[in-house]
Amino acid sequence: MNMIDNDLLSIQEARILAENAAMAKKQLAEFSQEKLDVIVEGMLNAVAPHLEELAMCSHEETGYGNVEDKVAKNYFVCEFVRQRLRNMKCVGFIEEDADALMMKIGVPLGAIAALVPSTSPVSTTIFSAVIAVKAGNAIIFSPHPRAKKTISRTLDILIKAARAHGMPEHGISYLHAVDREGSKTLIGHPEVNLILNAGVPSFLDEANRSGKPLIYGGSGNGPAFIERTANVKQAVSDIIESKTFDYGMVSAAEQSIVVERCIEAEVRRELQAQGAYFMTEEESIRLGALLYNMDGSINAEFVGISAGRLAARAGFSVGSHVRALVAEGKYALSDNPYNKEKLCPVLAYYIEDDWRDACEKCIELLFSRNDGHTLVIHSRDDYVIRQFALKKPVARVLVNTPATFGGMGVTTALFPSMVLGSGVMGQGITSENVSPMNLVYIRTVGAGIRDNACIRRHSSEKLTELREKRRAEREAGLHIVQRLLKEALSSMPES
Repeated sequence: MNMIDNDLLSIQEARILAENAAMAKKQLAEFSQEKLDVIVEGMLNAVAPHLEELAMCSHEETGYGNVEDKVAKNYFVCEFVRQRLRNMKCVGFIEEDADALMMKIGVPLGAIAALVPSTSPVSTTIFSAVIAVKAGNAIIFSPHPRAKKTISRTLDILIKAARAHGMPEHGISYLHAVDREGSKTLIGHPEVNLILNAGVPSFLDEANRSGKPLIYGGSGNGPAFIERTANVKQAVSDIIESKTFDYGMVSAAEQSIVVERCIEAEVRRELQAQGAYFMTEEESIRLGALLYNMDGSINAEFVGISAGRLAARAGFSVGSHVRALVAEGKYALSDNPYNKEKLCPVLAYYIEDDWRDACEKCIELLFSRNDGHTLVIHSRDDYVIRQFALKKPVARVLVNTPATFGGMGVTTALFPSMVLGSGVMGQGITSENVSPMNLVYIRTVGAGIRDNACIRRHSSEKLTELREKRRAEREAGLHIVQRLLKEALSSMPES
């Protein structure tokens, strides 16, 4: 029997794909923005008719989320992001200042290794592919094992369309023999210029050890603060809609609620009215024990499922109207499962005396997991909002908006993105919503507009001015000494 180990096969395939991408990136470096845009439009037009089919495929393969919300995310990329990408200049001459004789040129980074999570495999794959092509880069995907079929199907559609519209062969490719060793080989290959980790934390160590630039659309542990001046009904609606979208799997989604004591009763009533269930201490302990594995990793069986199913698996039942489960807490302890990212409709709940205590609680929650992803504040007090924005160690502060949709750029002016940078805590080179501009480097051109003698003239004038100032100070000091000496002499008695 002829048997080949899958890890060896994956390693060899990774090497071949990286070497092929090296040839493709040289060809892409010569493409104009107009030519790249034709390819991007062709890719999006080709995949658009398959968005519902791919959403169903994702749900069936992974068991995560719900089809309706996955379709919405897919359309977000194919239509919302598409509109933002149109007329956007990323390569070639992207900015000119005729008065200052300055120009900026966008230059593709080269070959990108992309790691795609299983939580949003279709939308993240489409987004990563189109922004890479928009910026003139080759891209190699390492599909998540749990979503391999879905990601492969999505990429097959995109690759076929890209090739039909002028994409060089191997400009977009992916590992067929999916294995951890192959993925490690890919991100460490010399021909790979950048690693785009769209939400696979298990590869962070390997990515950091590679020494290559890393963009990490990482995990989130974002709190939502409801301040006393907030519109409580709207704030609660935003949080519930955000945390239950695709059953809580978007990285920007709220993980905890921090509320001021003076409005806590109102917030609690509104949460219950809008489908939140406050668990008893016993129920919280039961569910909390199941959310994470012994090694601290997320229990995949509790990812992206409804509140009702979560409760049933933990041994208690809730009404059919319940959309989210809430665990009350006091301290932001690192070993508390509710203080971690929960990729399901579960929220921690904290009560603080005032906004300053709430501010400290939010910082504790963010630091407890070393995640500087997203924070939301619901308030109509501009001073408090500004204080939160100044002091929080996060990539994005969202105000009076659902974290999921605000973070993605649906309800805010942030760049519409499926990869939300979380580089504040040192993981990745950007904390922005990732766009094609993060996949190029900028070459600046400056023409001479003045002669070099100006620096000597300027320094000479400043030096003369400084010398005159010092001379005047010395003379003024001398006059003071002389006056004091004269006064001292005149006051002495005659001998």
